[in-house]
Amino acid sequence: MKKNALIKERRDRIARAVALEKTDRIPVVLEYSAFAARVTHTQMADFISSPLKATETMIEAYRQIGGGDAINYGTSSPYGLSYSYGAKVQVPGVDLPPDDIWQVVERELMQIDDFDEIMEIGWPDFFQKFLLERVYDDAAPSLLPANQEPVDSVGLWAKEGVPVLTGGTITTPFELLCGSRSLEKFFLDLTSIPDKIEAVMNQMVPHLAQGGCKRAQKMGCAAAWVGGWTAAPFMLSPQMWSRFVWPYFRQLVYEVIDTGLIALLHLDANWDRELERFKEFPQGKVIVALDGDTDIFRAKEILGDHFCIMGDVPPAMLAFDTPDDVFNYCRKLIRNLGPEGFILQSGCDIPANAKLENVQAMVSAVLEN
Repeated sequence: MKKNALIKERRDRIARAVALEKTDRIPVVLEYSAFAARVTHTQMADFISSPLKATETMIEAYRQIGGGDAINYGTSSPYGLSYSYGAKVQVPGVDLPPDDIWQVVERELMQIDDFDEIMEIGWPDFFQKFLLERVYDDAAPSLLPANQEPVDSVGLWAKEGVPVLTGGTITTPFELLCGSRSLEKFFLDLTSIPDKIEAVMNQMVPHLAQGGCKRAQKMGCAAAWVGGWTAAPFMLSPQMWSRFVWPYFRQLVYEVIDTGLIALLHLDANWDRELERFKEFPQGKVIVALDGDTDIFRAKEILGDHFCIMGDVPPAMLAFDTPDDVFNYCRKLIRNLGPEGFILQSGCDIPANAKLENVQAMVSAVLEN
């Protein structure tokens, strides 16, 4: 089959799953970055040296896996994580040994007085200055996204007949403030100065979705990625979650949907308590991607007639179990969550230490369906 026809077939399969329509088989999407370096025997420092090198390495890993309907994101840049976390990132070959995996470093980079400055000059100006002066002040200039040669990752993947599913990353005010203040300090802020935190979040949220949506549209991707991890309901009381997380998460998801994009909700940690809330979003416009901590079978019971569920082959299973274990778990997911409204994927990223044969078993579970 010609590459363009293959891309169309795969995109249509995913689109039908999102729309809760019947598909010829369950789609399987691959999500990884560091795994690509490990499986191709590429040193981590080399892998992150440029977006082109990262993309080419990820494509080589895809060839070794032997299939998949899409790649979740098409390239990788560790310093780009700072835009989502508001935190420093240590990288191999600079802060870490050359074959170590990059690490997000939680420190108190933002001070309480900064909340007043955000209200005074606005989030965009503050965050730009914050990144330059406190996050990237000791970063390797050649590895900063703004200093690297752009890469047409969508075009490179298209040569393999593989669509890139998401093209923009969007996070909530909660995640950005938690990462830049540090979890301990920020959680104290929520109890000691809640009104100020709410005012700052209200200032931030109008500026958080537009860039990610425009990037996804420019790249021609079907979805934008809306993420949550420390904002997971198990971290907060219902009252605090309803005040500091849900209104902003909800607004960002609607902004994505209103642009015509699919909102891919990347939900790390446990979201069980608040699953009913997601019914507020329009049917067939959202992918709920779970990482193994949220009960995916319960999520299907609650949301299955409303949204597509994605997940949730556990990273530990991909790293330490056997191909038969992985295959059988994937078949269980397919039986219980399909045939409509389900996309098979790892729970969050395929880990760097995943066994190639286990990832191949995950893909085989749908191809042999």
